[in-house]
Amino acid sequence: MLADKVEEWAKAYIAEGKQEGRQEGRQEGRQEGLQQGEVLALQRLLAKRFGVIPADTIALIANAPVVDIERWFDRAIDAKQLSDVFAD
Repeated sequence: MLADKVEEWAKAYIAEGKQEGRQEGRQEGRQEGLQQGEVLALQRLLAKRFGVIPADTIALIANAPVVDIERWFDRAIDAKQLSDVFAD
């Protein structure tokens, strides 16, 4: 009887853990998708404004947090040259 109850609780906790894991996975997927979209938008803008983007700049953008990408995007709109976008 007690063993049945413990087994029932264990199954409930496992199901709850799986559900939480799925939700966290979806949220992480959305965040990654958002970041990838911003990376691509910045790369397109830079290519349109300044031509070929150096490989090290592409790598910098690809590994940057969203807050940096957004800041660079805003700067890229008015920048005179590529280096102005990343000047800090």
